[in-house]
Amino acid sequence: MSGARSYYAGLAAEHLVEQVYERTGRQICARRWRGSAGEIDLVARDGAEVIFIEVKQSKTHAMAAEHLTERQMARIYGAASEFIGGEPAGQLTPVRFDVALVDGQGRIEILENAFAA
Repeated sequence: MSGARSYYAGLAAEHLVEQVYERTGRQICARRWRGSAGEIDLVARDGAEVIFIEVKQSKTHAMAAEHLTERQMARIYGAASEFIGGEPAGQLTPVRFDVALVDGQGRIEILENAFAA
């Protein structure tokens, strides 16, 4: 996939995932949030809980899941820690890390609390 095509496919996948979260009553509070440690695709709120969402897009859900590396997870953890530093409860803020897999047909599979596994 070319760089530009891949970029726009990623944006489209993020938009689809954003709609799923909003339909389930969660508010998207940041898109492509960037801190010194890295970028988080989407940040949502579910009451007091902050949900950090990594979106992975590929031909199949399995192929999309293979794109998430330990290095990326560490980067997301670092960025998330920086993000919640600005929350009223700081590091005591309840958080969850979800991975949203988007296949070539636009079907979405959300793995809630995926980093805990």
